[in-house]
Amino acid sequence: MNRPPDANARYRTWFRCYWPRPGARRRLVLFPHGGGSASFYRPLAKRMPPWVEPLIVQYPGREDRLDDPHIDDMDHLVARVTEALLPAFDREVLFFGHSMGAAVAHETAARLEARHGVGPSLLGVSGRPAPRFHKPGDKHLDDAALWYELSRLGATPPALLGNAQVRKVVLPTLRADYRLVERYRPRPDTTVSCAVAACLGDKDPEVTEAEARAWAEVSEGSFAFRLFEGDHFYLRGQEEALATWLLTTADRESP
Repeated sequence: MNRPPDANARYRTWFRCYWPRPGARRRLVLFPHGGGSASFYRPLAKRMPPWVEPLIVQYPGREDRLDDPHIDDMDHLVARVTEALLPAFDREVLFFGHSMGAAVAHETAARLEARHGVGPSLLGVSGRPAPRFHKPGDKHLDDAALWYELSRLGATPPALLGNAQVRKVVLPTLRADYRLVERYRPRPDTTVSCAVAACLGDKDPEVTEAEARAWAEVSEGSFAFRLFEGDHFYLRGQEEALATWLLTTADRESP
């Protein structure tokens, strides 16, 4: 696909493709969790077969986008991601988002479909309650509470939690992402026509099985569900099983 220079620039800014596969028939777009970055998904992306090109969203304010201002508004973030992602639809596209990333993936899929007539063939959502069970909060107000969340959910290796420099870099990102989620108000009519696949860890303190299964409500297509062993970050160490389940589910939905 021939892209204008500005589209190429947006694409390179917003997405990381550690293993480019120009001949792949599918792209899998991965949306990180709150406080997360593209590198979190490297182990999962690495397990994609040759016919799947993994593409990871890099939100501003982290890693190689550390100097870019954070975005703490869902509509603004989704609008920017959507605009940058349009060139990816020269082949079949799958979405997968974990935690906050599940909400971003859902809203992006809905916006793409409503405004541009394209969208993923499968929306994978992980470790997040369905929109009907969205839980507002105020964790963004207090640094100590934010840092406790990292420890409680296992988002950051324990050895880094006591590092003052890590705390200085991570806290602004975490605060912006929590603010985004807590100000976000899902619309009950935000449905997608594609299939939806929801999953979570069986010991996730943030999401119940019923809340995860309710993602079926946002799909006008089919729905699949998988319970993995583990906590909120069950993905670590189970990338192979997760990749197999996602692609098998996608295969069932392909025309």
